[in-house]
Formats: sequence, C-alpha cells, structure tokens
Amino acid sequence: MLGVTWTDPAARVAGAVEVRTKSATSGNWTSWVPLETDMDGRTETGRSGVRGSTEPRWVGPSNGVEVRINAGGKVSAKLPGGLRLDTVDPGRGSSPAAEPAAFAADLPAEDPTATTDPSAPVPSDPAAPGDGTETPAEPTPTDPASPTPSDPATQEPTPPASPSPSASPSSSPAETLPPAPPSTVPKPPIVSRAGWGADESISPEAPEYLDGVKAVFVHHTAGSNTYSCADSAAVVRSLYAYHVQSEHWKDIGYNFLVDKCGTVFEGRKGGVDRPVFGAHTYGFNRESAGIAVIGTYTDAAAPSAVTTSVARIAAWKLGQYKGDPAGSTMLTAGANGNNYFGKAFTAGTKYSFSQISGHRDGFNTQCPGTKLYGQLKSIRDLAAGPVTGLAVKSVTGAGLSGTTYYTRSAVTVGWSASTPSVFVSKYELLVDGKSVATTAGTATSAPATLAIGSHTIQVRATHQSGKVTTSAAATVVAEQTAPAFSTKPNLALRTGTVNTTAVPLTLKWKATDAASLKEVRLTAPVARTYGPTTTSASHTAKSGAATTWSMKAYDQAGNTATASVAGTPVIVQESSATKSGSWTSRSSSSYLGGKSYSSSSKGAALSWTFTGRSVALVTSRATTSGQVYVYVDGVKVSTVDLKSSTTKYRDALWTKSWSSSTKHSVKIVVVATSGRPTVTTDGIVYLK
Repeated sequence: MLGVTWTDPAARVAGAVEVRTKSATSGNWTSWVPLETDMDGRTETGRSGVRGSTEPRWVGPSNGVEVRINAGGKVSAKLPGGLRLDTVDPGRGSSPAAEPAAFAADLPAEDPTATTDPSAPVPSDPAAPGDGTETPAEPTPTDPASPTPSDPATQEPTPPASPSPSASPSSSPAETLPPAPPSTVPKPPIVSRAGWGADESISPEAPEYLDGVKAVFVHHTAGSNTYSCADSAAVVRSLYAYHVQSEHWKDIGYNFLVDKCGTVFEGRKGGVDRPVFGAHTYGFNRESAGIAVIGTYTDAAAPSAVTTSVARIAAWKLGQYKGDPAGSTMLTAGANGNNYFGKAFTAGTKYSFSQISGHRDGFNTQCPGTKLYGQLKSIRDLAAGPVTGLAVKSVTGAGLSGTTYYTRSAVTVGWSASTPSVFVSKYELLVDGKSVATTAGTATSAPATLAIGSHTIQVRATHQSGKVTTSAAATVVAEQTAPAFSTKPNLALRTGTVNTTAVPLTLKWKATDAASLKEVRLTAPVARTYGPTTTSASHTAKSGAATTWSMKAYDQAGNTATASVAGTPVIVQESSATKSGSWTSRSSSSYLGGKSYSSSSKGAALSWTFTGRSVALVTSRATTSGQVYVYVDGVKVSTVDLKSSTTKYRDALWTKSWSSSTKHSVKIVVVATSGRPTVTTDGIVYLK
C-alpha cells in the first residue's frame, strides 16, 4: 500500500497526485492512477505529527513506484512542505507491520503560496478532481495533554452537551466499563484485530468512548477492487499502518471494514460491542460508527455479499441503542462544514440524518461512491426488514391443477424469499391461518398433514427486527376419493398395415375424477402416459396372442383406479373364405402367408364367418385397383374403393366393431369398376 503525505494537514496539493507501480511478479508497470487528496486531513488535529495526506492505495506486491503531480498545465505546481511518498508493507500478520518507508522523491520544497483552505469542497477543486476524502479522516476531542492546534477552526469542537465519563478522552480502558448493551439483532461474524494481525504496539493509546451510537456512516476506502479476498487482512493491516504511521492518527479511523467477499473486520480498538469513538466522518463522529467497504464503488456496484454484511453490522450496532436502520435521527454537528449536496452545517446545531447514511451526507466527498451510495436504500431495507419476496414455491406430495393443489394428506411446502436468510429469525408454516410448523431462518421447506377438505397454506417470516411478513395463500385440497373409469378400456381394430407381429388396433377409455384427474397410464403390455383429456391411443398387437391391456388413472391428489381389457387379434387368410365366381391365386412375399386372391369378375365374392368384437378387411392396393361391396351379416354396409396412388400390401382398409364378441359374417363382392375392375384380397383380421 502507498500514499503521499505532507507536513500541514490543512494544506492541499494543487494538482492531481498520480502514481504507477511495477509488479513484482510480471515486471510490468501499471497505468497512472490518481491518489485523491484526503481533505479530512484535519483528523485528530492537536495530536503531535498529524500529517496531510492522499488516500492510500493498495497496489499488491510491487518493486518499483513512480509519483507525479499533474497540474494539467493550468496552474503552477504549489506543493506543501514535507511532501513524501509513504509505502506500507503489511507483513504477514504474525509480526509487527513494517514502518512505512518515507522518501523525499526529489519533490520541491514548500511553496509559500500553497493552498491551505481546509474547508474548500474537494469535488470543485480542478487541481484535485474527484473525491478528496475517500480515506476517512476525523478530529478527535482535544487531548489536554496534547499541544493546542494553532487554528482552532480546524478542530471538531466538543458539542454543547457535557459528555458522559465514557465519552471523555480520559475514559478508563474497556475492561473497567459497564457491560456493553445487548443488541436486538444477532451479531454477525467479525474478524478481530488479532485475527487480521494488528500490531497493537504502534497505537498504544487507550480507546475513547461515546455515549451511544445514533447513526452509521458507510464509506469506501477508494482503493482497487481487484484485490484477492485472501489479501483482505493485509489490506486492513496496511490501512492501519498508513493511518497510524504515515498520517500519525491514534488508530485506524473506521470502526469496521468489509471486504468484497462480505468478511467483516474489527477496525478501531476498544471492543466491537462498545461505542468506540472513531475517525471517519468529520463533524459527526461523536454519535456515530463508521463502516468502510474495501474498494471503490463509484462506477461499480457492491456485490450482494457486501451489502448483506454492511446491513448486518449496521443493524447490530444500531440495535444496541434502540435504533431503527430505516429511521432517521438528529446529530449535532461538531464542526462547521458542508456535505456533497451543498448542505451547510454549523457547529453545535442538530441536523437530521438517516440512521444508515453515506459519508457524503455528512461531508463534501463522493464517498462511498455513487453506486454504493445508491445501494444504501437496499441496505436499510435489509437491515430494517421486513422479509421481502416471500412466496410459496412448491407443495411436494400434491398435484397442481390451475391454481389449486390436491393431496391425499401429507405435503411438504417449499418457499423462497429475496431477503438473505441471515436476516430471518424464523419461518412458520400456516394452515388456515394457524402455525403448524416453525423452522430456522435458513430453512426453505416444512411438512404438514392436512385433514380432508380445502385449506389455505401460507408462510410467515419473522425478520431479525421482529417485523413479520406473510406470503400470499396457496389453496390445497386434501381428498381421498379415487378416480373412476366411466368408460372401461376397450379395443377395436383400425386401418393400417397388418403384420403377423403387429396388427393395428385402437385402445379406448374414459377416466373421470370428482376433484381433478391428472393422467392415465398404460402399464401393460407397454408403458405409456396420457393426459387427463386423452381417451384413445393407437397401438399394435401380435396376431394369435392373447394380450391384456392394463390401465391406471391418477388424480392430482395421488388417488388411483385400475382397469384392463384383453384381446386376441386373429388373421384369417383369403384361402379360408367361401368363394363364388372366378378368383385367381397369386404368390408374393408381400402377401400375408405369401398368397392372395385376385378377381376382376363382376359379382365374384368371398365370405368369412367368425366370432369377435371387431373386424378389418385386408387388401392389396394400387392405382388400378377397383371396388368391392361389403356385406355384414347379410346386409350391405359399404362400398370400398381399393384404388391408391401408391402400391400397398396387407392394408387394413375397412373396419367395423361391436360392443361385445359375437358371431358375424363378412362378404365382399367385386364391383368390376370400369377401367380398373381388379381387386386383390389378403383376407380379414378379427379381434376376439
């Protein structure tokens, strides 16, 4: 990590400080990047050695650095005295952080015309574009033991109200204080100072405490977003070393820090559950805590892991003091100043703030970045509740028809919510408005057993704030009445090509249900599934083999009914017919049994007698085929034309069915159609 510092904390560099570094891994130089001036360099004025500074920037492993002051050719360089480059080696957390190396870097001596107006708004300064206060800086109360600053206006004055002993600079160490107040919400995981490797020897002063925390200010550190989360502890150590050893603050300025993966780090010492006096928002530190997100969020939005963690730590901290993350509070200005939006503050006057605010609300800075600032509303919503996006997503053990679920009795209800589970205290499953199951906030389903009848199912979520959300209702009907086959399954021959192994037939049925039919399944001799409105299907069966067709109807609740029908297709060839008139025998492998009868004689007839419930006439067909009259039980029922644009063999052309298996006769008579008198028959197929 590196930054540029100078002697007078009230002075500003009249130009853009830019740096580039050489990667220790690749040896390549980066492009020039700005180091924005930290106008909160008045932080902790009164402490010996406090320096003006730029914001620090994490650059990762580097073995070369160049710094330049870019005035853009518009103004002459006006450089404050003592200008130097400070570099920080974060160490590995097991040993004290390295003392920053300070270099004169061949920069000019102090210019007597250097800018020293500490209250000038940074965004309007053409020599220091952007946010000049990305790195937090804040005056602490005047330390009687420290030298009095020469310019009292640069020091944040003590508010008119007398501070309590716990807010006094002479407060006792944390272990002598009363217990910290409990919070109304759970404490999130926090990496302690020991956990990120703070070298406590470089900041030996005891922490100072406030009366309480009325607001939380959200910041970004304005460094790179490309760091690895494995390096987050090193970034925090570097910020700590830069604040203490380069800028000469008493400690790191923020109370908490959050990396891009959502890990929360303890900042300024004194106990995460205590109202530790931080240095993060000039003029409003005495009643607030500061949370800094590591990185820059001006053009890039913070990941959900970040907003979740910021909301959790803010809600927990405010919850210790009966705060409302979605509410507002009055804060007393500790110094004159103005914010990013042009609002002026007068020391000692109270002003309204959201209890979760951005740094720019209290100081003239772009911090916490335009994108992250725009996410503060969603952070407040997460922290304050209620749970949003709650909806029933599934009812396992039930079938859905339209908007109604049907079950026999036992179901498992699944739900989802857009609010992360860490903010949810519990979920409850409601049946007809009564809670029947309670789960943890991490759960996404719960079981229920329903009595026969119609029920409303809802899910109720309790946010950690105590606010309750109830989902829209789903209707679930519990019923155990089985469906019925109002038309029992039955078989009939159909038209199509006949083979000894595949006789075409139609399976018909009709199933109904008092509530809602789901489907009908054919389970034998093959497996098929049909929708609730389907009542027939085409199949084939082996000639001469008795086959049972088994069916099962399901309703949406899971109730079932079964039914079946058996049938045997039988092929009767032409040679078994009673003949009259002139017929000629033909041979071909295309015919059933290798033979068929053909005739062009008008009145020639073939007659078969059988006992069955369905029959089909099987013929050969071509463009020259003629017509036949069909008689059933001595009555003419049809004139069948065998003509076809394509040649066909074993074609079941005409069919007839009856409700039961009885004895019948079928006779065909040659019409001797003009120009195409010939007909060729392969016999009949009947179903018994």
